[in-house]
Amino acid sequence: MKKLFLTMTLVLSAMIASAQFTVITTLEQPAEGESWEMSSVTDNMGIGYTLNDDVMIGAVKSGEDYNLFARYLVANNCWVSAQGPTEETMDNIEIGVGYMFKVWNALYVEPNYSIPMNEDSNGEREGTFKLGLGYYL
Repeated sequence: MKKLFLTMTLVLSAMIASAQFTVITTLEQPAEGESWEMSSVTDNMGIGYTLNDDVMIGAVKSGEDYNLFARYLVANNCWVSAQGPTEETMDNIEIGVGYMFKVWNALYVEPNYSIPMNEDSNGEREGTFKLGLGYYL
C-alpha cells in the first residue's frame, strides 16, 4: 500500500510540475458617466490550469458566483472556449472564440467574442465582444 501511495504521489506531482497556471481577467467598460476603476479589471478575475499544450480549464469570478471555463487552442494563438456558471450550467453556457496577442514576456491581450448557446426570455441570442488580459505563470 505504501508503494502504491508513493507511486500515485510521484505521478500527481509530475503532472502538476509540467502544467502551467494562468491568471486571466476581462476588462469591463464602466457605465456611462463613470470613470475607470480597479474594479473594472478585478471583477472578472480567474485562474486557469493548462492540462497540456492545447487544453486549459479554470474558474472565473462573476459577481458573487464563479463560472467554470474550458479553452481549446485550435491554431497559433487562436482558441475556442466554453464558459458557464456552477449552477444550471447547461442552460447558461456561452461559447466563444479568441486570440492571444503577446504584449510583454508572459502578458497577453486576449480579444474574444462569445455567444450564449440558448436564447434568453425575449428569444434573443446576442453575442458580446470582450477584451481580456492573461498572465501565464
